[in-house]
Amino acid sequence: MTPTAFTTAPLAALPAARPPAPAPDQHHALAVVLFALVVVVTLAITLWVGRRGQAAEDFYAGGRDFGPLQNGIALSGDYLSAASFLGVTGLIALYGYDGMLYSIGFLVAWLVVLMWVAELVRNTGRYTLADVLATRMRHRPVRAAAGSASVVVTLLYLIAQMVGAGSLVALLLGTTSVAANGWTIVAVGALMIIYVTVGGMRATTWIQIVKAVLLMTGAVLLTVLVLVHYQGNLAELMHAAARGSGAGERYLEPGLKYGASVTSRLDFVSLGLALVLGTGGLPHILSRFYTVPTARAARRSTIWAIGLVGTFYLMTIVLGLGATALVGSKAVKTANSAGNTAVPLLALHLGGGEGSTGGTLLFAVISATAFATILAVVAGLTLASSVSFAHDLYAQAFRRADRPPVTERQEVVVARLAAVVIGGLAIVLSLFAQRLNVAFLVSLAFAVAASANLPTLLYNLFWRRFTTRGACWATYGGLVPALVLVLFSPVVSGSKTAMFPGVDFHWFPLENPGLISIPLGFLLGWVGTVSGEERADPDKFAELEVRSLTGAGAV
Repeated sequence: MTPTAFTTAPLAALPAARPPAPAPDQHHALAVVLFALVVVVTLAITLWVGRRGQAAEDFYAGGRDFGPLQNGIALSGDYLSAASFLGVTGLIALYGYDGMLYSIGFLVAWLVVLMWVAELVRNTGRYTLADVLATRMRHRPVRAAAGSASVVVTLLYLIAQMVGAGSLVALLLGTTSVAANGWTIVAVGALMIIYVTVGGMRATTWIQIVKAVLLMTGAVLLTVLVLVHYQGNLAELMHAAARGSGAGERYLEPGLKYGASVTSRLDFVSLGLALVLGTGGLPHILSRFYTVPTARAARRSTIWAIGLVGTFYLMTIVLGLGATALVGSKAVKTANSAGNTAVPLLALHLGGGEGSTGGTLLFAVISATAFATILAVVAGLTLASSVSFAHDLYAQAFRRADRPPVTERQEVVVARLAAVVIGGLAIVLSLFAQRLNVAFLVSLAFAVAASANLPTLLYNLFWRRFTTRGACWATYGGLVPALVLVLFSPVVSGSKTAMFPGVDFHWFPLENPGLISIPLGFLLGWVGTVSGEERADPDKFAELEVRSLTGAGAV
């Protein structure tokens, strides 16, 4: 189970003695009004920004005129999805210490981005990860490999977010029907297509900024209310959480979730590797560094993002403990087996409980905030995948050598069309995946990013001998094993929570492939380089090294 995953357990399953379904029928109108307000505001931003500039640099990189603070807030907005807001808090509410480890892992991931990725990527690339590779390698094969991996990562992440959006929004509006979930997915998909095709990176960035401010404000409000409830006594909050967990002091100790067996411990290591290393290879995170004018601004924006992300995950610890103490782990798990309703239930309780005006208002506000984050994240993911397709695959990898080069205007048109196609594909796949546990989609997205994108990126930046053959081997050598291992893992068959619980063809025991596929990506990148006859061009590496460290010649 990942902190970015949603499941479809109905809120109506709550027992009568505990805080019941958060949005009574008579108060659904309030949630609808707030959701509509979020949609109106984000559409207004998109239409306003969409009139400013239609060039490729505007569509792909927002004109490169965002400041470090603006981009730092947008970076944190890209990273802090609604799933993280609800999922991490829910895992802490259910599993205590083991859930807190997710908060630590997500924060540590940004140190990798700060030290190894931010400045160097900004100096050596233009719009995508493949741009970084193409500075010293043959364009066509590396763009085909990197572009394909980027589209796969973002599509998997996008499907998971949209399935979660359908489940969450439909439930918050008072229905659990499959049809309602489906129409919600279609609506969210249509909105994200509009955001990307009309506004591009500039509009997506401003939507991320608005969403990040809303999310941080909501988290701060709930955190303050929890601390006030316990008079700022964290020790009392922890003891109350231990009592509400049903596990006693074991709740505050390691092993409640990841200590039952050797396999579960290895699974945690595998998931941790994917989450920590995958962040540095997520296409929608990497593309964010091209929206600032200089590498120094990219580094400063990463520092801002680390501060905001770190503050947020510290608050999720308080919120998770508060949900366990005030609502109880049993009620949280009854409402949603993954704990994803812990934050709405906590908001309802802190506001005064079911039926109270304060409880309904606070619940609706937090729900609308979660909805805003969903819209922002799916827009960022759609943009990243459409840019990879247009800029890397269509304009370079799939273009015959005897054909005239693609103009920037043509690229933008193709990117907009790709956003429609990818958005439509995500909608269709999400509709089929409504009843499935989508945890594996998110973990797979991070695992593929860590297995395929990060090894290629780091080798390219720091290994003088790295070749085109090595880059292709590293990318495909991480991508294919990750997909195959998940296909034959317990998340697809052989368990009660699998995609196909009635059959069993799994042979890989772990739910996340990162422990195997990440080392394979690095290993095959090395093998592909040393076993081939191709030799890296030392002059191109020297040029890349100077450019990455100094910014000389950067776009």
